[in-house]
Amino acid sequence: MPQHASAFLLAIEGGDGAGKATAAAGVAAQLNAAGRTATVLSFPRYTHTLGGHVLGDYLAGRLPHTASPRAMATLYALDRLESAAVIAAAAAAHEVVVFDRYIASNMAYQAAQVPADDARDLMAWIARLEVDQFGLPVPDLSVYLDTPADIARTLILQKRSRSYTDDALDAYEADFALQTRVRTNYALMAAAGLLGRWATVPTIAAGSLRSPLEIATMIVDRLDDARPDR
Repeated sequence: MPQHASAFLLAIEGGDGAGKATAAAGVAAQLNAAGRTATVLSFPRYTHTLGGHVLGDYLAGRLPHTASPRAMATLYALDRLESAAVIAAAAAAHEVVVFDRYIASNMAYQAAQVPADDARDLMAWIARLEVDQFGLPVPDLSVYLDTPADIARTLILQKRSRSYTDDALDAYEADFALQTRVRTNYALMAAAGLLGRWATVPTIAAGSLRSPLEIATMIVDRLDDARPDR
């Protein structure tokens, strides 16, 4: 895959219900309003890639079999491999590309489905698959939206309709224990600096959910702190 030139690659990460799509849109809007060209790419790309279509069918319960964490990880990675030209074009045309989920999401979710002692090895395997084998660019900064699991579950139920399912919860969203392990994995990745530089943005302050504007502003501040010219 071509290098991402001078574009800054910002990944917005977090469990289901953390507000990633809203935050990604808000960050791009703030950057564009400030004269810094930005665009959002959301993964999986359910209606654009073969991997995305299969993932949508699986999460919606339309496939009559289960898949191992490594098989699922490969499908998520395939979705991004098929999107490599789209990522490169976005990076060539903008100063900042904001990912609504990226490689770390694959690592967090699939590692949440194996024994805890095996989680770190699976995360490393996924990183090698996506970065070393598929040649996908590592983000310049990943931002973890830290949202308590109980609040995230409430927010999941308020989500807009999705292209791949009519159900209120997909297979991952419905598994509360899985969502808890995903949060643990994200915290581990952020603390260890897996897949590059991380920043954590708590979405709750004094017991209340921060506004989308405040969250987006906090992310832009962390982006500015991480810029190579700083």
